[in-house]
Amino acid sequence: MMHTIRLATLLFGLWLGLSGHLEPLLLVLGLASTALAVTIARRMDQVDREHHSAHVPLRLLRFWLYLIGKVIAANFHVIRCIVTPGKSISPQLFTVPLPQRSDLGRVIYANSVTLTPGTLTLRVSPDCLLVHALTRQAARKLQDGTMARKVPDFPPEDTP
Repeated sequence: MMHTIRLATLLFGLWLGLSGHLEPLLLVLGLASTALAVTIARRMDQVDREHHSAHVPLRLLRFWLYLIGKVIAANFHVIRCIVTPGKSISPQLFTVPLPQRSDLGRVIYANSVTLTPGTLTLRVSPDCLLVHALTRQAARKLQDGTMARKVPDFPPEDTP
């Protein structure tokens, strides 16, 4: 039951943060949509079995701050490649090891690579990612493994 309350609080907080509306009618509609989403999730029997849905560990918050910094830096790198005449763009296709053990950790890492401008995850294998990078520099930064080490890994979930 506590998990359901945390999920509802998280969803309503997300709704409120994304909408930014504080009018009474819209708040009631937001609460109603949150209640409907939580009710559907409970009826699908997903609320109590989902281990990572309604809480965000501190290490994930730290990774998000790290990722925001990487995204901003990569944006400047891509802009520099666009405005610099010559051969600043050199597309690369390569694999990087996938050290995360859990599916959630692997998804977070693959999505982080894709969210970083100039890189794109093309395929996820059990032990590596196939990545396309816009430049050699972007490929080297990803291949050094810093991002992979910063991605929080979660213990493998028990399957019912």
